[in-house]
Amino acid sequence: MLDGFRPPKGGEGGTMSLVDHLKELRYRVVVSLVAVVITSSVAFAFYRPLVEFVMWPYHQASAAILAKNPQAQLQVVNTGVVAPFMLNLRVAMVVGLIAACPIWLYQLWAFIVPGLIANEKRWAVRFLGASIPLFLAGAALGYWVMPKGISMMLSFTPNGMGITNLLDMNAFLGLELRLVLLFGVSFLLPVVLVILNMVGVLKAQQLAAARKWAIFGFFVLGAFANPSGDPISMCALAVPLTLMYIVAEFICRAHDKNHPVDSMGIDPDEFKIDVE
Repeated sequence: MLDGFRPPKGGEGGTMSLVDHLKELRYRVVVSLVAVVITSSVAFAFYRPLVEFVMWPYHQASAAILAKNPQAQLQVVNTGVVAPFMLNLRVAMVVGLIAACPIWLYQLWAFIVPGLIANEKRWAVRFLGASIPLFLAGAALGYWVMPKGISMMLSFTPNGMGITNLLDMNAFLGLELRLVLLFGVSFLLPVVLVILNMVGVLKAQQLAAARKWAIFGFFVLGAFANPSGDPISMCALAVPLTLMYIVAEFICRAHDKNHPVDSMGIDPDEFKIDVE
């Protein structure tokens, strides 16, 4: 019954037709979703400490604001009858998504690099060994930066005018989720660049030529894709991405120098999709 659901086997060199690529994509997405559902179900049983953990950025920001302006009025609200349940559900999903990152990162790797045979396990371990810590580090940085962004934005509230800042819990959770995922996924950039270099798709000279535009793009990304919209979060995202881009460029330059032919044994033509 599950034979039609399993990912199709590629031909010689891992080549597949467009239909087979779509079937494999379906398989990778479903496996990732199942993993997230399982981890989210486990996290739902611990929703109270998880909600406290999620609210830490707000508590830190409110403490910083009240230290500067004791008369500031801040209040967290949860509107609607089903809002408490949806809050707990969304918190569990956020934690489940992060906890399942080894699963969906591996599925991402398996879909992007289908042509590996002898070296598949070795390079998969290297990919996961680099991408999982980077994703978690990016997510942790976004979580740590968020209180500074919140306190900066709320500090613009006029003093002494009786204005109360109401924070909707579900809206705040959505903001936190987007910020954490944005930082986490962005920190995967050096791994993606190095992998593309090792499969022969990208050269270090191309990275060097695009460096200034990449740095400009990082700051644009930090300004427009950052949900909080504050300059602190923007720089906190753009500066590490710039440093990691430069590090990835040096790694790619060393690889190009030591390996004129890609060391993974992958022909770039393997990534071409045959449309049938």
